[in-house]
Amino acid sequence: MTAGAREPRAIVLVLDSVGAGALPDAAEYGDVGSNTLGNTAKAVGGLDMPNLGAMGLGNITDILGVPAREDTVGSWGKCAERSAGKDTTTGHWEMMGLVLERPFPTYPDGFPADVIAEFCRRTGYASVLGNTVASGTVIINELGDEHMATGLPIVYTSADSVFQIAAHEERFGLDELYRVCEIAREILVGEHHVGRVIARPFLGPDDSGTYTRTHRRRDYAVTPYEPTALDLLQEAGVPVFGVGKIGDIFAWQGITSSPHVTDNMDGFDKLLAEVARPEQGFVFCNLVDFDMLWGHRNDARAYADGLEAVDRRMPELLDAMVDGDLLIITADHGCDPTTEWSTDHSREYTPLIVKVKGVDAGVGLGIRKTFGDIGETVLDFYGLRDRCGRGDSFLEEVRGA
Repeated sequence: MTAGAREPRAIVLVLDSVGAGALPDAAEYGDVGSNTLGNTAKAVGGLDMPNLGAMGLGNITDILGVPAREDTVGSWGKCAERSAGKDTTTGHWEMMGLVLERPFPTYPDGFPADVIAEFCRRTGYASVLGNTVASGTVIINELGDEHMATGLPIVYTSADSVFQIAAHEERFGLDELYRVCEIAREILVGEHHVGRVIARPFLGPDDSGTYTRTHRRRDYAVTPYEPTALDLLQEAGVPVFGVGKIGDIFAWQGITSSPHVTDNMDGFDKLLAEVARPEQGFVFCNLVDFDMLWGHRNDARAYADGLEAVDRRMPELLDAMVDGDLLIITADHGCDPTTEWSTDHSREYTPLIVKVKGVDAGVGLGIRKTFGDIGETVLDFYGLRDRCGRGDSFLEEVRGA
């Protein structure tokens, strides 16, 4: 043990978009056959993930290279999503006990003229570029030169409930990009209450004429409309230490801190630092590269490399934990990088791997009825069981494994 003396803490690590197989209602979302983990493994000829494999990853779904095991050192299962939708905000909110009965609005034909007109009036721009459904990496290269010439912001969306604004960090300016995003968030209420407004800064062009997105993205999420497990923890005097975009996803409601990260490995470094904090507090980390860089680009090879990179660092995380720490590894939705018909999120089960430091065996946790079982388990860990009431704790099962 290298972490030093402190009280045990709960840790949730979200591998953003790492789904574990199509949900029964996947057909309603156009996602039949999606399986981010399983299909990625097949596409690259197998995954090398011995550490998560030992914790039960191969027991959740068929993953080439990660066989099922009887002698796991962690507990495993998968979570079904009760909420309508398949986006980041919905998934994270449900984990913390807030279920959406209706999905956030989406815009397959771009945003209505009155929304764009109000955005232009409030921001002071004569017009916008784009206003269409697009891949972020594609649209900045299609419209980057025009953006550089005119200074107009690029507005686009996807199959998810997002209002995305892309702009050049130097030509447009980061502060200006963040300003117009804040205005968009104020505008998008009522029937146009999109899940997130996202600032998408980019740089370039390089010698090949290509523009490239940077890590200084910022998300402006809807404020949770009722208390989540994070609020209940804070009320009970338990700080919530986010890592990555956790603060943005919850509009900073119920969040003590949430440092920005540049990539998955930087996120993992910051996760280790938060786990090693001497003071008590819940640690909630999101590793976004799976979704942002690889899933939406249908880059199965890079997605697989990212999974293996996280697996290689799992021993560091386990070493940083103290006896009694609760580690939950999961996802918020899928984004199968092998689907030729889509580059967007997929409606999938999410993996559930649970490890209590000091407990050297695991149990099957089955199919959980809601992501909210995770938040309820975290509350249970801190003596607040059934406070949220939107899930069932599995704490006793994993402690007694």
